[in-house]
Amino acid sequence: MIKHIRIDNRLIHGQVAATWKNNIGANAIIVCNDAVANDQIQKMVLPMAAQGSKVLVFTIDELIDYDKQNPNETKFVICKFASDCLRLLEKGIKADEINVGNQAPVQGTDYKMINGFVAATKEDAATYRKIAEYNGGSLYCQIIPTRPAEDVLDELNKAGL
Repeated sequence: MIKHIRIDNRLIHGQVAATWKNNIGANAIIVCNDAVANDQIQKMVLPMAAQGSKVLVFTIDELIDYDKQNPNETKFVICKFASDCLRLLEKGIKADEINVGNQAPVQGTDYKMINGFVAATKEDAATYRKIAEYNGGSLYCQIIPTRPAEDVLDELNKAGL
């Protein structure tokens, strides 16, 4: 079962490896992004950042297959971009929780910071809204589990997105 999907363009880092994985109680951290999964250097380096945790790096389709083959494993999925998460949801993946973590601005895009750690364009805002539809109408962002969660849709509206 996918316990938690986190959208975080930093992928695996200290907050994820220590705080989030333990808070979720996951057996595995799975990075899910087609480009990352096809980059042999990232596939080699990402497990090093997870301090001994089981780390898998999959394309969207590989994750779907893995989830079907391992239904009883508690999985923590990290999507690099909101579009990765939406593709999973559109292909039938279910998750107990979806959280927007850090999304740094992409140079050359017309982005707005919706809070201290999430940059979004109009296209990103539309993607977040679609994710929220799949997620019972809500979506939250939270940098670490001990900090308060913020409603992504409220933050998008405040930013005019």
